[in-house]
Amino acid sequence: MPALRYLRNVTTLRLDAERCHGCGRCVEVCPHAVFSIAAHKAQVRDRDACMECGACARNCPAEAISVRAGVGCAAAVLNAAMGKRGACCCE
Repeated sequence: MPALRYLRNVTTLRLDAERCHGCGRCVEVCPHAVFSIAAHKAQVRDRDACMECGACARNCPAEAISVRAGVGCAAAVLNAAMGKRGACCCE
């Protein structure tokens, strides 16, 4: 099954590889397999699969990951499911 894609090249996800300890927590908590570990460091394997939920950033002990959770497509999907207006992540 191909990976789910949101809007291309718009995610706010950022990884500071210098700060990464390679613990793999981001790999464990990411629901869309955005991260992988190589040479004892996290790598963004598939940036466009990021739904900006923020799980990676909240669980990174090195604070090497940042993402503006709640501004992307994940927020749009949740808002639409709750019937809220303005649910599009493009607005």
